[in-house]
Amino acid sequence: QVQLVESGGGLVQAGGSLRLSCAASGRIFSINAMGWYRQAPGKQRDMVATITRGGSTNYADSVKGRFTISRDNAKNTVYLQMNSLKPEDTTVYYCAADVIAYNSGSYRAWGQGTQVTVSS
Repeated sequence: QVQLVESGGGLVQAGGSLRLSCAASGRIFSINAMGWYRQAPGKQRDMVATITRGGSTNYADSVKGRFTISRDNAKNTVYLQMNSLKPEDTTVYYCAADVIAYNSGSYRAWGQGTQVTVSS
């Protein structure tokens, strides 16, 4: 069983910054891609940013130039630095990891979600 624990969400004014962290733990053999997604109530979960084990990144158009994803493979942790936040960034953010776990094979694990609220 692999667990993802997120931290760093909260309330910030428009134009401010937040840094999200997500640490994976458990019987992990390896982690391939990691990423951040967000989901508003009643809407689908959308990709915000992803990063491969080798460091290649991909961003949603709406966050390019404002958000930066990074990871620490030794710590099985992924980060999302969010700058120039806008009210429309307000929602729940989830981290995801494509894991290869001992005795469980390959699957995508999800965090529990962290609320980000940007006030205008």
